[in-house]
Amino acid sequence: QVQLVESGGGLVQAGGSLRLSCAVSGGTFSTYAMGWFRQAPGKEREFVAGISRSGSISYADSVKGRFTISRDNAKSTVLLQMNSLKPEDTAVYYCATRRRGWLSWSVDGMTYWGKGTLVTVSS
Repeated sequence: QVQLVESGGGLVQAGGSLRLSCAVSGGTFSTYAMGWFRQAPGKEREFVAGISRSGSISYADSVKGRFTISRDNAKSTVLLQMNSLKPEDTAVYYCATRRRGWLSWSVDGMTYWGKGTLVTVSS
C-alpha cells in the first residue's frame, strides 16, 4: 500500500515562503509522476504543480514564477517551494501519485493521496 505524508505547512505572512515536503513509502517512487494539489474552504480541489518520472514540470498559472516543484528519488520525496505567498494561496495542500498512463494533471487522474497539510497566508 502506497502512503504519502505531507509536512511543512503553517502560518506565514503575505510575501513569505514555505517549503512543503511529501514523503512516499510502500511503492517504487521513481516510477510515479507526482503532483501537488490544494483545496481552499468552500472550493474544489485544484492542481498546483506536477513533476513526471522524467522530471518534466507543469504549474498552474496562478503559481508560475512563485512555486517550484522538485523530486528526490533517493529520498522518495517531492518538494514544493512556495515563495511570494499570497492570502489566496491559503488552502490544504495535498500530494498525490498520478495514475499510470495518465497524461494530464486532473484530480481524477491521481491514485494515492496524502492527508494534506494546511497553509495559511495572512494579509
